[in-house]
Amino acid sequence: MRILLADDHELVLDGFKAVIKRHAPEAEVATAQNFDDAFALVRANGCYDVTLLDFNMPGMQGLDGLKRMVVQCPNTAVAIISGMVTKAVASSAIAAGAKGFIPKTLPGDKLIHALRRMMGGEIYAPADLERAGIAADGLQVVGAEVLTPRELEVAAMLVKGASNKEIARALDLQEVTVKLHVRNLCRKLDTKNRTQIAVRLAQLGQFM
Repeated sequence: MRILLADDHELVLDGFKAVIKRHAPEAEVATAQNFDDAFALVRANGCYDVTLLDFNMPGMQGLDGLKRMVVQCPNTAVAIISGMVTKAVASSAIAAGAKGFIPKTLPGDKLIHALRRMMGGEIYAPADLERAGIAADGLQVVGAEVLTPRELEVAAMLVKGASNKEIARALDLQEVTVKLHVRNLCRKLDTKNRTQIAVRLAQLGQFM
């Protein structure tokens, strides 16, 4: 797991890095103190599995920095970290392409959980914000969870009874990726298998 942390406060960088290394010793963690340095690291070393950008650090210019990083690394997770957790900021960040919104107060075990979720292609935000409905264009709140457009596509085909192979062919995905989405749907919808996913979605009024 390769992580890039970018924040203009050295104490925050040291704290995040220590937490990540304590919970995931195998992780490689690079740091930067402004957006320009973070962008330079990405251009020099390639995209990281997860890039965490401080919302208010020099060079970000609001969400412009986030958008630039998302364009540079469209196939990996780019997320915002901030000391101020608001629905408006979280919604704006996710609408701009962020895979997550991470409060600086997030406990260590939950931080690692968030990183792994984002690496798996999920959108992460604090549970209270998800329940408040942070879903932006292309996302949808189902129950208390935010489902990505791809998860919604997979879910719609599951409801129709499609197999993993059929879903992979229709959506131009690898079967292993489809299995990952099904596993994420099971966790998000508190179900154990594809049949229960379909039943749960029907209960929630989805795809009916």
